[in-house]
Amino acid sequence: MRNSPSAPAEKRAPGTQGATARRRRQAPSRAPEPARRSRGGRSGWLSGPSAVAHRALARLRRAWDRPLTGYYLVAGSAALIAGLGLVMVFSSSQIQALRSGLPATYYLRRQLLAAVIGAALALPAARMPVKAHRWLAYPLLAGSVLLLALVQVPSLGRTVNGNTNWLDLGGPFVLQPSEFAKVAFVVWGADLLARKQQHKLLGQWKHLLVPLVPGALLLLGLMMLGGDMGTAVIVCAVLFGLLWLAGAPLRLFGAALTGAALLATVLILTAPHRVSRFACLGASDPGPNDQCWQVVHGLYALSTGGLFGNGIGAGVEKWGQLPEPHTDFIFAVTGEELGLLGTLSLLALFAALFAGGLRIATRRNDPFVRLATGGIVTWLAAQAFINLGGVLGLVPVAGVPLPLFSYGGSSLIATLYTVGLLLAAARSEPAVRTALDARERRLRSALLRRPGRRR
Repeated sequence: MRNSPSAPAEKRAPGTQGATARRRRQAPSRAPEPARRSRGGRSGWLSGPSAVAHRALARLRRAWDRPLTGYYLVAGSAALIAGLGLVMVFSSSQIQALRSGLPATYYLRRQLLAAVIGAALALPAARMPVKAHRWLAYPLLAGSVLLLALVQVPSLGRTVNGNTNWLDLGGPFVLQPSEFAKVAFVVWGADLLARKQQHKLLGQWKHLLVPLVPGALLLLGLMMLGGDMGTAVIVCAVLFGLLWLAGAPLRLFGAALTGAALLATVLILTAPHRVSRFACLGASDPGPNDQCWQVVHGLYALSTGGLFGNGIGAGVEKWGQLPEPHTDFIFAVTGEELGLLGTLSLLALFAALFAGGLRIATRRNDPFVRLATGGIVTWLAAQAFINLGGVLGLVPVAGVPLPLFSYGGSSLIATLYTVGLLLAAARSEPAVRTALDARERRLRSALLRRPGRRR
């Protein structure tokens, strides 16, 4: 039997065992097997931190290439920013509400109502086809121009801190039309340039600039009548962003930036309060007449937060030292109460939102999708930069809210609608739509298979 233990062992010839041992001792050591090569010529056998970094980079690349990455980045980061914003609006505004004889939750309730209205607009906007958003371009622009004009009517416009930017709707309800004008300009400008690109007309200067630039100047003029220079700067940034995405020549930007700089210089020098804001750049003390009080106390709030912050609700600067703690300087209160980690987490959420929007823009060949998503990212990034730069003393305080985060119902509603537009642009990609439909079918089948509760 082959495997029987009683079977005799195979006999070897005499002297064979000794010769084999000598050959093994005298044989030269075999050279180590060369490392296997992976694609691109890099070593496939990595060790230590380099292997961990290589695997993490590979996973990140695979995750970035998935169809739903941009969709989830935009939806998740926007929801988290808005949710954290509600918490910080309540924490930063309750002292000011009590000092004004209002309930502590007054500003929170108003912001929560705006969030509900914005979500009610964002959800159907995300489901709407892109063509439906394009159909709204001219009605949105006409409505925005009408509302901006009504602000200048004495019985309808409301003036706050010297600026007439709000439309009085009766009682506590006010509307800031300039926030909706930004949405209208992005959608209308993207639709206009996309139509001209389809007819190959953007190579001519008159088609590139007309009527896009006159439409922007009309909105800018109505905004500046009310003194809203911060929003005007953002509209200019959106205009330049749309022209850049449309392929405008560089010499056009040089001439446009020169003209904008000259106009801005005139507007600043003719308004003493704007000149004083430029004097507070990099200020470390309130200065004469406390003209830099707001900027300096914003820095005080950030510097006292430390790494982990003092805790939500435990901030000190919002007790009267920091003006507008729930609007322009809510980031300073966030730094004081949540610390460096809290502010960096918020910045990471904004970076994820912008990255998701840019990914959606770069994955589609549709001119309107590319222009609209690029314009929205330009708008939100410029507004976030102006707000954060004002808090840090890097740029003049312009009075613009931090998108999705600061108190302001009109701003929150308009921004949530643009989030819905970004999601609709993502859903217009066939791979994304297929993945979302498959996910919904799996979720529906999982709910149907769920066993009933035991009695």
